Amino acid sequence: MKRILLLIGIVFIFSACGENEKSEEKAEIEVKTEKTNQDSENPVPEKQPEIVSPEREYQHEVVAGDMSIPWGFDFLPDGSILITEKGGDIFHYKNGVKTAISGAPEIYNQGQGGLLDIALHPDYENNNWVYITYSSTKGEAEGGNTALMRAKLENNQLTNSEVLYKAEPNSTRGQHFGSRIAFDDKGHVFFSIGDRGNRDVNPQDITRDGGKIYRLNLDGSIPSDNPFVGVENAKEAIYSYGHRNPQGMFFNQETGEIWVNEHGPKGGDEINVIKPGKNYGWPVVTYGENYDGTTITEDRTGPKFQNPLTYWVPSIAPSGFEKVTSDKYPELKGNLLVGSLKFQYLEHLALENGDVTKREKLLEGMGRLRDVQQGPDGFIYAAIEGTGIVRVLPIEETE
Repeated sequence: MKRILLLIGIVFIFSACGENEKSEEKAEIEVKTEKTNQDSENPVPEKQPEIVSPEREYQHEVVAGDMSIPWGFDFLPDGSILITEKGGDIFHYKNGVKTAISGAPEIYNQGQGGLLDIALHPDYENNNWVYITYSSTKGEAEGGNTALMRAKLENNQLTNSEVLYKAEPNSTRGQHFGSRIAFDDKGHVFFSIGDRGNRDVNPQDITRDGGKIYRLNLDGSIPSDNPFVGVENAKEAIYSYGHRNPQGMFFNQETGEIWVNEHGPKGGDEINVIKPGKNYGWPVVTYGENYDGTTITEDRTGPKFQNPLTYWVPSIAPSGFEKVTSDKYPELKGNLLVGSLKFQYLEHLALENGDVTKREKLLEGMGRLRDVQQGPDGFIYAAIEGTGIVRVLPIEETE
């Protein structure tokens, strides 16, 4: 059994970790880690690293400015950037010039919903397909739910739009839409949908959307080897379940796995290594509690559930996720980067044998970190609310 995390220090809570609320919470943040093989019998390390500021601060430069909530971004083959604004716009930034992209989907702009992630098809240079997640009103019920679409980008216009997946049912609740997009190296697209605020119904039920990681073929069809294909009434696009609100995702080339981070409630944000058909526990097991301090469950783990690689108490409200492979940052290479909406920094988590051995706050105090990616040029880029996209400069370039 994992041990219950003890929070040491004085905590001033002015808002919950919900991603629409800014927090001025000041606390010592502790993280528990598990081995990467996800074995529930693995012990929790006795000592955890405290988060610190690096010895030398990283400098940055703004490469795409004047943006309110840049939710997701991706790089075109020429190095220019496509960016979604949560309010519904898509922009192309090239050489400092901002151009609006027409043909964006109509969104359900409610609470945490809106225009979400954007990602280019792995063979974009030959087919021009762009994938987008967003909150959609399509369907009979009032409200909205998360959808995945693709369209061709031609002359700053989206054409040939296709909705590949639309979660059901619609809901007027404004929370937990997800949603990130990632591709593996076998012709699949993965995307996340949060539990839509219906925690006691959606995440543990594979006949319902919400609280899941999904996998489709690149044309939107269901892979024949998806774990719930042929299961009666199951949503066959589901790849894993028992999630709360995943807003960070990347394909780990080294392990061949999808890794995600997801919002917990008050405490209990997690990083999970996704295995097909596995249950990640929400809300039956969690390291978090209700926002009013009451208990959700006493259980932190169980034989039916996958343990997180790492979890946070208190919550940092993670959004955006990347593994550094670039030689431009030798001190970061092989490690993880996670944006914090709540504490407004980019968190660097150093990994050694599956354990988090060091945690640092990068770009501290700049704003809510919404997304982070390593660009094709090897530089790290981050989307910051109220600013736009910034490039993190290697330390040797600023010495």
